[in-house]
Amino acid sequence: MSERQRVSSAEQRAIAAEQAYVDVVYDRLDESAKVATSLVKEGYARGHIGNEGGLVERDAMVFQAQRRLSALNAAHDGLVFGRLDLDDASARYIGRIGVRDADREILLIDWRAPAASLFYQATAQEPQGVVRRRVLRSSGQRVVGVEDDLLDADAAPDDMEIVGEGALLASLSRARDTTMHSVVATIQKEQDEAIRAPVRGATIIGGGPGTGKTVVALHRAAFLLYSDRRRFERGGVLVVGPSSVFMAYIERVLPSLGETAVTLRSLGEIVDGVGASDHDESVAAAAKGSARMLTVLQRLARAPQPGEPTSFRYFYKDDVLTLDARQLSGIRRQLLASLKRNRAYTRAPAAVAAALWRQVHGERALENGEEEFLEVLTSDHRFIDFIEAWWPPVEAVELWRTLPLRLAELADGAFDAEEIAALKASWAVSAQEGGRPRIEDVPIIDELRYLLGEVPPPQEEDDDIPRQLMSFERREREADDELRATTSIEDDGYAHVLVDEAQDLSPLQWRMLGRRGRQASWTIVGDPAQSSWPHPEEAASARAEALRGKDEHVFRLSTNYRNSAEVYDLAARVAKVAIPDADLADAVRRTDEEPEHRWVADADLQDCVVDSARELLGRVDGTVAVVTPRAALEETRESVAPLLAEHPDRLRVLDGLDTKGLEFDAVMVVEPDAIIAESEAGWRTFYVVLTRATQLLVTVGTSETWLSRVG
Repeated sequence: MSERQRVSSAEQRAIAAEQAYVDVVYDRLDESAKVATSLVKEGYARGHIGNEGGLVERDAMVFQAQRRLSALNAAHDGLVFGRLDLDDASARYIGRIGVRDADREILLIDWRAPAASLFYQATAQEPQGVVRRRVLRSSGQRVVGVEDDLLDADAAPDDMEIVGEGALLASLSRARDTTMHSVVATIQKEQDEAIRAPVRGATIIGGGPGTGKTVVALHRAAFLLYSDRRRFERGGVLVVGPSSVFMAYIERVLPSLGETAVTLRSLGEIVDGVGASDHDESVAAAAKGSARMLTVLQRLARAPQPGEPTSFRYFYKDDVLTLDARQLSGIRRQLLASLKRNRAYTRAPAAVAAALWRQVHGERALENGEEEFLEVLTSDHRFIDFIEAWWPPVEAVELWRTLPLRLAELADGAFDAEEIAALKASWAVSAQEGGRPRIEDVPIIDELRYLLGEVPPPQEEDDDIPRQLMSFERREREADDELRATTSIEDDGYAHVLVDEAQDLSPLQWRMLGRRGRQASWTIVGDPAQSSWPHPEEAASARAEALRGKDEHVFRLSTNYRNSAEVYDLAARVAKVAIPDADLADAVRRTDEEPEHRWVADADLQDCVVDSARELLGRVDGTVAVVTPRAALEETRESVAPLLAEHPDRLRVLDGLDTKGLEFDAVMVVEPDAIIAESEAGWRTFYVVLTRATQLLVTVGTSETWLSRVG
């Protein structure tokens, strides 16, 4: 028998043995699912119970049973993925969830449980009682392969067979598809330490490209839900990524681990009711996200609105009562000294009325007193119309739309001429698109929302008195109105906030997330070398404010599992051009496939792009990305449209920023010099783009200036 046949025979024996055990676990899983299903049916059958306590009991039963059923269904594929053979001759099986038999004996240990930590922490240098670690590869319920790591050869029985090339290396060579998958079976020791970091405070996960920062952070979210489910399900877990493309890429990871109680949002989707998917060009983006913009927004939130009346005259008995612009400005300052604009909505009528009463001097008026004055004033439509025009409730989005017209007066030195022109040009495009914001506008809208306070609820149709005057006319309602006005915006908080690609966040984006994580624990993932934000010190200050008072637990991942050494060698040389102290990880595998560079004339560029994309699709089984300068994105998509139609699940056309956090089997970079020239952070963006490739990398361009810089 040849060596290959002997190994194949050993693997088949291992697969058969593991399949027998896996079948037992699935049988028990099916029994648990049947019980959960029956509980759901029983709960709905109790719908005839008329008393409140019975209905609450029914709803609780249905909710818990449905949640258990969802977890069982989510964990069904690849349920059993690991086995530990210990030096005491016992074995532990590790899976996506925990499973017990009918006698409550453990069949399968949840990967997040302390008893499963050995699966990730044991190494050949420190086996910690583990002789062999085995990873089971499955398709549905069927075991299709095993990969063994022998950790303690001295303790291994003579008849123990070792199969495969090792789980990690086997997983690295497999083709990618359009979504990120759980790596729960191949988590490495340094990654596991970050996943199981203390719950409180902020866990900071750093490291170069391809070190698994994103997937480690997502597994940490699943670990937190397991370790303190009541807290994190009740308070919520917010996962934030740079783009909708990225969020679509990672959306299956947590459900595959049995966790669905998580909110996934891109930076353009953080604010309810506001959605953005496009980035600004670099000058406008830097201006919108800067701390200087905060000064402009504070001025805007306190300034009079366009069209507000600048004076008010009222005749009362023998007196002519007048409020001019200066007096109205004083009342405005008085109200805004202690209240946000929309919170002062119910206080404005009383403040104006008090100022008018101080001007009353006629004997007849004074004889009847302030009470009659207020009754006459607040029932007069002229006063009501003035108040509604002078202090209307203001929506954050509507106020944002006024920025282009008021920027020059509000900026007052905050921005230079180039920045003001870029901002106005950006907002002009938004106006042409029906007022659709850019991703960088979302934190501006959120900031205004916070500065203004919650918009008061609309007036009921059957209310005769304008809602603005209710608290003035009916003082007993004022406390309730104020409470309602202060609870909504500051109630956005989550129990845990996970931020990926954190190195790209602007100061205003940090403020936006900080408001949602004041009481939260945090997981922050990033690599300064990949930053596209041009002012890191300013962002660092905003981040420190968002995390104020929280202990930080810092982890650095040091091994690049994504890129081949050939690809990463080129990427590292690019990084050193702009980032001398870049955090460069160690690539662990070679493919003997060097990056290729192709130069063509302008007229031949798109033909070369199409031919190269077709070639790469033929050379890899998985995904291919064509990455272009933003200005050429639509042209390139049109050129490769037939290939996109033929390979909708394998081929993507993206700009540099939208590749953040993604990976592809092959990457073609179109016009690298143009990508570098797009922004102040162009070299960093180019570095990010290169590190998306797991197997093949090709550059296509009409110039080679960048390569002469790299050497």
